Amino acid sequence: MAESMKGLHRTCRCAEVTEQMEGSTITLMGWVQKVRNIGGVIFVDLRDRSGIMQLLFENDERGVDAEGFDKAASLRAEYVLAATGVVEKRGGEVNKNLATGSLELRVGLFRILSESEVPPFEVKEDSKTRDEVRLKYRYLDLRRPDIQRNLMLRSRVAMLTRKFFAEEGFLEIETPMLGKTTPEGARDYLVPSRIHPGCFYGLPQSPQLYKQLLMCSGYDRYIQIARCFRDEDLRADRQPEFTQIDMELSFVDVDDVIDVNERFLAYLFKEVLGVTVPLPIERITWQEAMDRFGSDKPDMRFGMELCDVSDIVKDCGFAVFTNALASGGSVRGINAKGQGGMPRKKIDKLVEFVRGYGAKGLAYIAINADGTRKSSFAKFMTEEEMDALVKAMDGENGDLLLFAADSKKLVYDVLGALRLELAKQMDLLDKNEYRFVWVTEFPLLEWNDEENRYQAMHHPFTMLMEEDLQYLDSDPGRVRAKAYDIVLNGNEIGGGSVRIHQDDIQEKMFEKLGFTKEQAHEQFGFLLDAFKYGVPPHAGLAYGLDRLVMLMAKVDSIRDVIAFPKVKDASCLMTESPSMADDKQLEELHLIVRNESAE
Repeated sequence: MAESMKGLHRTCRCAEVTEQMEGSTITLMGWVQKVRNIGGVIFVDLRDRSGIMQLLFENDERGVDAEGFDKAASLRAEYVLAATGVVEKRGGEVNKNLATGSLELRVGLFRILSESEVPPFEVKEDSKTRDEVRLKYRYLDLRRPDIQRNLMLRSRVAMLTRKFFAEEGFLEIETPMLGKTTPEGARDYLVPSRIHPGCFYGLPQSPQLYKQLLMCSGYDRYIQIARCFRDEDLRADRQPEFTQIDMELSFVDVDDVIDVNERFLAYLFKEVLGVTVPLPIERITWQEAMDRFGSDKPDMRFGMELCDVSDIVKDCGFAVFTNALASGGSVRGINAKGQGGMPRKKIDKLVEFVRGYGAKGLAYIAINADGTRKSSFAKFMTEEEMDALVKAMDGENGDLLLFAADSKKLVYDVLGALRLELAKQMDLLDKNEYRFVWVTEFPLLEWNDEENRYQAMHHPFTMLMEEDLQYLDSDPGRVRAKAYDIVLNGNEIGGGSVRIHQDDIQEKMFEKLGFTKEQAHEQFGFLLDAFKYGVPPHAGLAYGLDRLVMLMAKVDSIRDVIAFPKVKDASCLMTESPSMADDKQLEELHLIVRNESAE
């Protein structure tokens, strides 16, 4: 039966017990991790968020009485315990894996504050329990020491973020959760209004418009750790609600935003992980990132860069290459160093892998250790052409050269993904290494085939490079944006841009996106009206806090750094949400749910 604390007060947490406390009487409280009854002595590992402390129960003058010993024998995993006793050196072997491994608490008084049923899985680090079970019983999963460390790291990141930006003169200002729906970007989550029948709020995909209004209002440097919502299509590691470190600055350009954020990252990684981030962080343009890595979020921890061999093979006899070039495409390759002896079955699996990205196939040259070659297309090429191709690829004995030929975009996608897949297979991805890179000068616009129009690659308020203004009418796809992403180990952890603050450029931007003046004003009127009253040049950036913490914690999923995450279909297994609303609620909101199965 559960007991009350009856005036007991916790002295410290379990892992805060030190050798300096030896001989002191203290009180600990936590959960039973493990019980070991060896006859006349009972050992209990007591766990709280700080770690584990070993409790010693003996029926003698320094310990508990016979009744207390019997009660200790009844303890089970996940019982909640309060224990008072004397800190002693362990009589047995020291546990070097625990901060308190040389100490134990000889218990004189204890109370069972709460009993527990047998949990559906053992609460321990690196649990192999299925994700579905872990998330259904997330309150138990959150007791795991590794998950607790992740969430404590996240809390520290948030605290240090506020501290750094406060010292840089930023003001923390909250923006609304209930706002206007936005047509650009991902799908909004809609909230029906009871007071305004038929009308809806949109939950924010980001605080973008509000933070620009704050710049119009003279607040100059804004910061917010903001909750955001996107009703996006299903993806394994994507959450419908997430957290951003969101900022906006006035009277700045690209270099100013990059400067303060480089100093922030250096401060954060030093304080949290003891890692030195060399400054300045390398910058490459979007075009260079695509040409070298096939990705606008390149992993810089390893080489294996793309090589354009279009000029080398443009007149060869291999139709796959020449047909791609004749259609305005590209032929590029990557050199997997030391993989020339890869078995054919494994190469065939790589072919299947790239087909998942739209490729029709994958051409290869395997160079054996003795310099002889195996190739999927050698019979279509002369010896001189093959030699030239191997030389262009910096091919050496023992290397595997892999080629894709198609439209430039598809070749980038295929080889960018293949590069990462090979890096995983070759064990080139060191989680202890942190390689940052800024990717700049993104295209301002991208063509949407479905809607037959250009759309903003970032958002409609992104400023273009001034020297590219001349191309906005004649060649919109050529125009570069004053946009920048910060990438860490192949993950985009943050992105932003300089914003448009001139009326004429903003009108031209809306025109290129297919908005009439009336449509632009209907959807963004409050912002455009504010711009009539003196708007400063401004720019901003937002980090994905979940992804940043995931990389700092060296885990593979953002779900391991979020307290109560959703699963792939945006549902919560623990609370069984979303769920149906009752008729009274629907009536108050003027909503009717259509039963499609009955139609």
